[in-house]
Amino acid sequence: MPKILGDSLEEHRATTRQRVFEALSTLMGRRSFDAISMAELAAEAGIGRTAIYNHFRDKEAVVVAFASDETSRYVSRLLTALEGTETPGDRLRTYVRHHLDTAEQFHFGLGPELYAMLSRDALVEIREHVLAVETVLRDILESGHSDGTFAFEDLGATIALVHACLQPRGLPSATVASFVVRAVSA
Repeated sequence: MPKILGDSLEEHRATTRQRVFEALSTLMGRRSFDAISMAELAAEAGIGRTAIYNHFRDKEAVVVAFASDETSRYVSRLLTALEGTETPGDRLRTYVRHHLDTAEQFHFGLGPELYAMLSRDALVEIREHVLAVETVLRDILESGHSDGTFAFEDLGATIALVHACLQPRGLPSATVASFVVRAVSA
């Protein structure tokens, strides 16, 4: 009988899933997604070769679950960071700084090479997680637009432009946040 990790079945499942996510990150740092097998994921995670199928039907399901887990953790921390910020400008500044300051902790965007290998259904599921993050930004921008703090013509384009500003690494987060807030300010 396999060893249960943790004090309960729920804890065992959560620990196993986390191990598989860490294994996916490690293995993808070494080679491409298509070169990784479920058996390798299981071995890297320290679980049985067939046990991984009790948690994920295939590699694509691992990627979708990984994206869901990353997004949930990110949005939870983002909402905590936004608590206590009152003005739309402060909220936008916090949103930008949080994204830049936590970029090393989360795997934003798994890469175009990986996305090209996923089915349309998996891409739709992953897109839903991206929308969860975009919803927070959308609410901040709409709030600032309605009270006159922000001025923009196209909300969707503004969201895309703000996220484009979050890509450059090596710039101080305060500088990027200040730039983004000035860019949308009325």
